[in-house]
Amino acid sequence: QEQMSYYQMAKAGYQQLVNAIIRPPRCEYDENTQLGPKTFQFCGKNFQRTDFIINNSRKLKIKCSMWEPVPSDRPDPVLPCVIYMHGNSSGRPEALTIISLVLSIGATLLTFDFCGSGLSEGDYVSLGVYEKDDLEAVIKYLRDKGTTSTIALWGRSMGAGTALLHGERDPSIAGMVLDSAYCDLTLLAEEMVEKGRQQGLFAPGMIVRMVLSFVRSTIQKTANFDIRDVTPIKHADRCFIPALFVAANGDDFVAPHH
Repeated sequence: QEQMSYYQMAKAGYQQLVNAIIRPPRCEYDENTQLGPKTFQFCGKNFQRTDFIINNSRKLKIKCSMWEPVPSDRPDPVLPCVIYMHGNSSGRPEALTIISLVLSIGATLLTFDFCGSGLSEGDYVSLGVYEKDDLEAVIKYLRDKGTTSTIALWGRSMGAGTALLHGERDPSIAGMVLDSAYCDLTLLAEEMVEKGRQQGLFAPGMIVRMVLSFVRSTIQKTANFDIRDVTPIKHADRCFIPALFVAANGDDFVAPHH
């Protein structure tokens, strides 16, 4: 087999990196079968799941789900809520991993597919730039509904970055769980390029820098955001919400040093 030229390696790696950032594999699922039953019993109470759609500021439809006690088992008309935000290439089913914990402490659980992910509208993800506006729309829905007291955020990867980007502009959030948050998307992209170089996708030196430059330009033209603007760490010192940061030693996408 003929060996790839440096140009061919750069071109192949470049497209993989662009897709990894703005168009990762889309989570496909059936909300009728993969979000659990519509009604169920837990801890001696009856709960229900409600699926609904809201629009974000870009007029894109966001698919949401909320788990809460049925009216007859509701201890109070107004309850605290945990909003769970999924990671890259994921969707609402991811929230099922925390549903027993959240419901057992007397809170309700709301989750949604970011635009560009899962069953929501949108063609691309932005790793926080536009996702924070999806979150803002969800929070507004809860507050307008009038049955939610305090709100906490729980996000993984892209969801954690989104929580940090939104947190500085909404100090009323009661707390945040940030699982595998990245500090800077440009740094994350550089690490992805380095992994590709180690696997033979890129040539060293100038070609790698050129790939990153092309990636930034393509994302600006295609998805209308600059990867240099996705820097959650720059927002952290302006966010005064109590937060628990979680990192996994075996994470090969967002390393613990982030």
